[in-house]
This record gives sequence, structure tokens and C-alpha cells, in this order.
Amino acid sequence: MAMKWAIGLMTGTVLDGNIDIAMLQTDGARIAAFGPWQLAPYPDTLRADLQATLAAARDWRFQGPEPALFASTERALSEAQSEAVAHFLDQHGFSAGDIAAIGFHGQTVLHQRPGGDGKRGQTRQLGDGALMAERLGIEVVYDFRSADMAAGGQGAPLSPIYHKAMLERIGADTGTAILNLGGVANLTWHDGERLIAFDTGPANAPVNDWIGAHTGAEMDRDGKIATSGSVDADRLAQLLDHPYLSAGYPKSLDRFDFPSSMADGLSLADGAATLTAFSAAAVARGLDLLPQRLTRLVVCGGGRRNPQLMAELAARTGVNVVPAETVGLRGDAVEAECFAFLAMRTRAGLPISFPLTTGVPAPLAGGRIALPPRLVAP
Repeated sequence: MAMKWAIGLMTGTVLDGNIDIAMLQTDGARIAAFGPWQLAPYPDTLRADLQATLAAARDWRFQGPEPALFASTERALSEAQSEAVAHFLDQHGFSAGDIAAIGFHGQTVLHQRPGGDGKRGQTRQLGDGALMAERLGIEVVYDFRSADMAAGGQGAPLSPIYHKAMLERIGADTGTAILNLGGVANLTWHDGERLIAFDTGPANAPVNDWIGAHTGAEMDRDGKIATSGSVDADRLAQLLDHPYLSAGYPKSLDRFDFPSSMADGLSLADGAATLTAFSAAAVARGLDLLPQRLTRLVVCGGGRRNPQLMAELAARTGVNVVPAETVGLRGDAVEAECFAFLAMRTRAGLPISFPLTTGVPAPLAGGRIALPPRLVAP
């Protein structure tokens, strides 16, 4: 397959008010080059709508008709992201014809993993791929998770096949894994044959919510509040008894499976310290599940910018913990790059989920393709 430019779009569950936009030159199997990357802020009104929609989704829990708010928020989100892409292309000197496809993840509002009783999981991402394709005149790949869950998979994480390409690009050995710290933490390891990945536990979401509830701020910037507090060892020990942490992979989490209420009763600083330590300790438990001991974690995602979280990771895992930039990767752009990569895989009919990543019975293709009007056959 030819190497072509694709754009990936990602908006995480931490609701930081930004759209991640990244260009990647790829054939869906290898990384040829990294293109421009930037954050595009959402309109303030859309961020408020998304917060309300997430709250409605938690009340809904896939029971009965979707909340009416979903449709209006989905359209507003799709229009905002389309506008952001148009501005991005213009700003960086590209035209629609330069782009083979856009990988449009959309906004996850609810993700429910399969039950132990054999019940299949469900997921909902807001994102109208057809509307975006019409607005931009570019092929759009979207709805990446539904096929996996319909086949009995976890629907997450979908990043492992891109993480594998990252590991190959940097020439990593089997002692290295990729760790992404978003709202949830996910880990990817590859030994040349097996591709293993799973959500280890929470990352930024609980401490962000804790800080937001107590101060109104978006996050514990630079980990300063956690640094000023003390970890409640008894509370941490209780949290580490959670059965999810010792469960085998594949496994995945919703952003709210480990809530900020885990720190209820603690002071602001001690709660932040304890939640931060728990996210790191959960990663350490995840490493214990891998077939071999690691020597290095390459960390991407917003959590790598939190010095306290990175220090906790190093202390609790006992491995070399390095930001993605130290090995020539872009830690902030990885999730958006991933969906550019997955878009090209979908166009090529290649699998995007695997038995040891999401739990599907066999490697499975996914994603839906929306063609712009100029490419739709009459």
C-alpha cells in the first residue's frame, strides 16, 4: 500500500476543552512521517453541552431511548471538529485533496464492557462521519468500536496496533512497552508475535475530577497539589484490592469506573496524593500480568506532564519511565495519530482489534467509511 497523509481526531474523556488534530503519513501498517499536530479549542458552549451529555449518559446506562441531548450535541461536535480540520488544513498549507482520510473518533459518552455472564458490552461515541465528509470533501472513517463489541470484544483499547508501529519505529526490544495516560491508563506490549494490551486502571480522570470538585480547576497542574499532600496508605491498600486490578486481560474501563469519590473523607492535598499514587500503583499491578518483566515504559498522554505521577510511576513500577519525546515520539499527539493510522487500516481492510487487546475471537476489522458527495457513485 502507498504511504498517504491521513488526519486523526481525538477528544478524550477528561474534557479538557480541546480537539487533538494530527497528521500522519502511513499505509496503515508503518509510520512514514509525522505531520503537523495541534490542539484546537472547543467553543465554551460545546464543552458545557458535552458535560451535560456525559451526565445524561450516566443516567441512561443504555436503558431505553437515547437522551434527546445526544442528537444536538453530536451535530454540534461534528460541525466544530469539521471547522477545526478546515482551519488546520488552511493553516498548514494543505488542501482536502492532499488527505486520503480522516479518522474521526468522536466523543465517548458511555462505554460498558461485556459482563461476566456472557452479556456483550455496549459503547456510544458521538460523531457524525457523513456530516464531516460532506462538510470537508474528504473520506471520513468513524465508529471504530462498535464492530468489536458486537463480536464480543471490549471495544477498547484500540491504540495497541498503533503502539506496535511506534515500538517498531523506535526499534524497541521486548523490555519496552507503551503506556498512555489519558483519563484511563492503557498499556501495550509486543514481543514480535503476541500483541497484548489492556487498561491498567485510572490515570488522570479521578484526580482531575477531585480537583475540579474542590477548587473548580481543570486539573492538578504539574501535580503541585498532590506533591503537597501525603498518600493515605490504608486507603491506597484498600483501593489496590479492587478485583479489576488482578483480573486477566483483555480488559477495559469506562472513564467513571474509578471515580474521584475513592478519596472521599481526605483533605484536598491528601486526596490528590492518594489518587495519583493509586493510578501509578495500578500500572504496577498491570505490569505484573505481562509474560515478562519490563525495563522501560515509554509514556504518552497528558499524564506524562504531571511530575508527581511520573515520579510515582517510577517508584512503584521499578522500571525506567521516560516521556515519549525522549525516544523521538510525540506524547501529546499519539491518540490523534492513532486514529489517522486506524483510518488507513480500515480503508485497507486490515484488522484494528485483536484477541489479546480487546478479546475478539480473531483479528477484526472495524470502522465505518463515509464518502464525500464527490466520491459517492450516482
